[in-house]
Amino acid sequence: MTNEAINHSSRRFLKTVLAGTALGAVGLPVLAQSGGDRTYDQDSILKAANDFFGASTEGLANVIEKVFKEKGRPNGYIRGEEASGALTVGLRYGEGTLQLKGGAPRQVFWQGPSIGFDAGGNASKVFTLVYNLNTVDGLFQRYPGVDGSYYFVGGVGVNYQQRGKVVLAPIRIGVGLRAGASIGYLNYSRQKRINPF
Repeated sequence: MTNEAINHSSRRFLKTVLAGTALGAVGLPVLAQSGGDRTYDQDSILKAANDFFGASTEGLANVIEKVFKEKGRPNGYIRGEEASGALTVGLRYGEGTLQLKGGAPRQVFWQGPSIGFDAGGNASKVFTLVYNLNTVDGLFQRYPGVDGSYYFVGGVGVNYQQRGKVVLAPIRIGVGLRAGASIGYLNYSRQKRINPF
């Protein structure tokens, strides 16, 4: 191969590398933009929660604002319903739909025991903000939490549950009466289960 042919091949290789580098540099922002932000802003969550609960509920905006201040922007939420009851020892069962930003909806179930100074029962609609959940399957585990909420007709309550980096913030608006403080966990599952453990 002559020197001229080698130089021509070298120049062509160099042009190809430079063109690929330029395309890569130009392509990176485009890929980042097309992926979009994987979290929800406060206005979107407030609108989704108001739509789910059926009307603008007094206190709901304040609760959502509080959670955003403490935990930031969620990357998903669960809309569902649950029933619970307690007389020192309590049980809670629920089901709903998980929506991760940019993903398809997925039906989920939860159940769990609690123990403490707790009495009463309630049926609630629950709108749970979800943080740091990378995959749907990452949801299916036990989440310990402390529930010191006071439920009353038309009341709004929130508490936090955490397992590793994943944080759940269930916001409940329910009917019934339940007062006290308890500790326990919720076990999120793919199918409905009677056994809360």
